[in-house]
Amino acid sequence: MSAMQAAGARARSNIALVKYWGKTAGTLNVPAVGSISITLDALWSDTEVAFDPALASDELVLDGKPRPDGLGRVSACLDILRDMAGIGTRATVVSRNNFPTGAGLASSASGFAALVGAGARALGLDLSPKELSIVARQGSGSAARSIFGGFVEMRAGTNADGRDSHAEPLLPGREWPLDIVVAVTATGEKPVGSGSGMRRSARSSPYYGSWLETHPPDMELCRKAIHARDFEALAEVAEASCLKMHAAAMAARPALIYFNGVTVEGIGLIRELRRSGLPVFFTVDAGPQIKAVCAPDARAAVRDALAGLPGVVETIETGLGPGLETRECAS
Repeated sequence: MSAMQAAGARARSNIALVKYWGKTAGTLNVPAVGSISITLDALWSDTEVAFDPALASDELVLDGKPRPDGLGRVSACLDILRDMAGIGTRATVVSRNNFPTGAGLASSASGFAALVGAGARALGLDLSPKELSIVARQGSGSAARSIFGGFVEMRAGTNADGRDSHAEPLLPGREWPLDIVVAVTATGEKPVGSGSGMRRSARSSPYYGSWLETHPPDMELCRKAIHARDFEALAEVAEASCLKMHAAAMAARPALIYFNGVTVEGIGLIRELRRSGLPVFFTVDAGPQIKAVCAPDARAAVRDALAGLPGVVETIETGLGPGLETRECAS
């Protein structure tokens, strides 16, 4: 490479309806269980990657600030792409999230999906979505899902090389439009990241074995609910999966409590809304933010109810979004 090559990408955040929590042994970042997610249109990461022969090392700027502490996983992902392209050139990565970073809103999912998409395009690699998903997974397990839009299934896989551990589309969002209202209850980065939390849960939670054992039936129930457009069935399995994941985390030593008081109040509020006849259910990832998934005609009522909950900092409204988008950048 004799001159700088650059490209950009936008990838959306996603939220898992059937959660993934835990990894298999090894260095390939393979999830211990599969997962099913939805991609969110209004929450995204924009990333530009510029490979520059003048650089002695990779550089990362996130949300306008240099982040050398985040270079480990970023460089590891770029190394995979560099190996594919047969080069060793370092890169500058400039990424921006339009939502709070590291706060339980899957910024690593959108961020690493965008990183891989931009990096591959800058290097001229013609990778399929499946191949991009495999590379993105090695930066962040949930990033494999953000390569795709709508409803997405992540396969845990069994191969030692991780080649069968990737996401794939399950149903286009336009075929079952759902809306999501995110209630942000805290904007700072969470004290224990998802990766560390997964390792702690697997090592010390007495519930972790049950989490693994009961996971496959949830996956099957979720698939059936999506293909049947059965909102009640989807609500039941998604809420159960969410609470099982958090139960396993809470039982770890030391305990992992990602909820705050507003999270708990929000869960109770959403359950009450559904009991009153509103088509809505909750899910919460490894953080304190509440995601209310609802039918489009219920969106305004759900938003107003959550916005009125004391302690909610802001609400973000979104529909289902598309998969990875890449673009050329001036070098």
